Amino acid sequence: MFFGKKSAAGGVEWLLVCLGNYGRRYENTRHNIGFLAADRLIEKRDLKCNRLRFRALTEIIDFGGKKTLLMLPQTYMNLSGEAVGEAARFYKTPPERVLVISDDVSLPLGKVRVRGGGSAGGHNGLKNIISHLGTDQFPRVKVGVGAPPDPAYDMADWVVGGFSASERKTVDAALDRALDAAECVVEHGVTEAQNRYNG
Repeated sequence: MFFGKKSAAGGVEWLLVCLGNYGRRYENTRHNIGFLAADRLIEKRDLKCNRLRFRALTEIIDFGGKKTLLMLPQTYMNLSGEAVGEAARFYKTPPERVLVISDDVSLPLGKVRVRGGGSAGGHNGLKNIISHLGTDQFPRVKVGVGAPPDPAYDMADWVVGGFSASERKTVDAALDRALDAAECVVEHGVTEAQNRYNG
């Protein structure tokens, strides 16, 4: 494992990785839940998050009382691990302090679930992060985007599809809950966040 005990000088304690695809065509789509959560956090706290480092837009913030690097990888979803791995190596951040917010088609729209680790569940962004961290034991906050209404529907088309106006209200509430859950993970740990938000 390439992680040391101490973070780099002037470093951060956590990485908060919000997954999505950059570009106008992907805005307000199911696969961009992580970016939407970051946008909500940036707006609520009047942040900028426009510094390009580690192939991600970044901003160092206080999150859950910890110095945290907010990251929006700009590698496209399937290569998210390249950005995450680079930042984790630089700051010597152990996997248990790499917190990822992502979409999940197996959860109903708006459902939030906290996990302490586990498989990618078919999510290519998580799969790539697992590959680059060398473990699947990192915390994540998943936001449900629902499954296609028809099993024959192409999953790739589904996840890059947009939300309707009525769905977006549900999504916005879920984003607030996801951010609260993520902050709880950082401040109080995964188990406490699961007890509070996985109901």
